[in-house]
Amino acid sequence: MTSGTAIQDGTAAPRPRRRLSARHREWIAGYLFILPDALGLLLFVGAPMLLSLSLGFFEVSGFGGYRFVGLANYRRMAADPLFLESLRITLAYVAMLVPGLYVSGLGLALLVHRRTRFAGLFRTLFFMPHMVSLVVVGLIWQVLLIDKIGVVSRLSAALGLGGLSWLGDPDLALFAIVGISVWFLMGYYMLIFLSGLQDIPREYHDAARIDGAGPVAAFRYITLPLLRPTSFFVLLVSTVTAVAGMQTFDLIYVMTKGGPANSTALAIYYIYEQAFQFGEYGYAAAMASVLVVILLALTGLLFLLTRGGRFNYD
Repeated sequence: MTSGTAIQDGTAAPRPRRRLSARHREWIAGYLFILPDALGLLLFVGAPMLLSLSLGFFEVSGFGGYRFVGLANYRRMAADPLFLESLRITLAYVAMLVPGLYVSGLGLALLVHRRTRFAGLFRTLFFMPHMVSLVVVGLIWQVLLIDKIGVVSRLSAALGLGGLSWLGDPDLALFAIVGISVWFLMGYYMLIFLSGLQDIPREYHDAARIDGAGPVAAFRYITLPLLRPTSFFVLLVSTVTAVAGMQTFDLIYVMTKGGPANSTALAIYYIYEQAFQFGEYGYAAAMASVLVVILLALTGLLFLLTRGGRFNYD
C-alpha cells in the first residue's frame, strides 16, 4: 500500500543505502593507517629532496642570496677531480663493505642459530657494538689504532708487520674504516639473517640429513635458496647505507677528517665539506643529486641481478 501510494503521488520510494563491502573497508582502513607515515615522508623527506634538487641549479651564498646558474654546478662537478676521486673511493667502500656485512652477518647468524646454552649471550655480545654511539666508537678505535702506542699497532709490530699506521697511511686508512664499519654493523645484520633462518622449517634439514646430505650441501641447497628474500633485503639496505654514508660519516669525521691525502673522503663527506665548511650550498646540492642518481642506479642493478630477491644459484 505504501509503495502504491508513493507511485500514485509521483514520488519514488527511498532506495536502501549501500554498505561498503569488507574488502573496501579493509582497503580504506589500510590507507588511513599509512596516511600519517605518508604525510611525514612527504613533508620531511620528499620536500627536502625536491628543494635539494632545485638548489643544484642555483648559486647559494648561505645568507639568503640565490642566483640561477643553470647547469654551471654540474659542469663544475664534472671537472672537479676531488669529487670524481670521492666517487671512486665511495664505490671502493661499497665494494668492500657490502660483501663484508653479508658474510659476517650470515656467519654470525649461523653461529648463534644453534640452540646452545650460551646462544643468547653470544647474540647480545655480537649486537652490543651497534648500541654504542658512533662518535664513541670512533674515539675508541682512534686510540686503539694510533701509531706506535695503540694496541692494534703494537700487536701488528709484535707479529712482525712493522707497526702499521692504520690511520696515517693512505693505503690502509680506508681498510681500517671498512673494518670498523663491519664490526659495528654486523650484529644488526646478524639479527636480520637470524630471523630468516628461524623461518626455515626444520623438517627440510631433517629430511636432508636422513637422505645423507652433509652440512655444506644442506647450506647450499636448502638454507641459501630459502634465504633469498632476506639476502636481498640485506644487500639492498647495506648498499644504501654504504653509498649514503649514513653509518660512516661519524667515523670519518671523528677519526680521519677525510684524510690522509683524501683517502677516506667519501662522496658524502666531500659534499658536507663543500656545504658547511666552504658555504657552497648550491654546488653541494648538485653533487647530492648525482649521488642519489648513482644510488638509484645501484639499487636498480641490484634488483636486476637478484630479480627482487629471487636469486638463481644454479
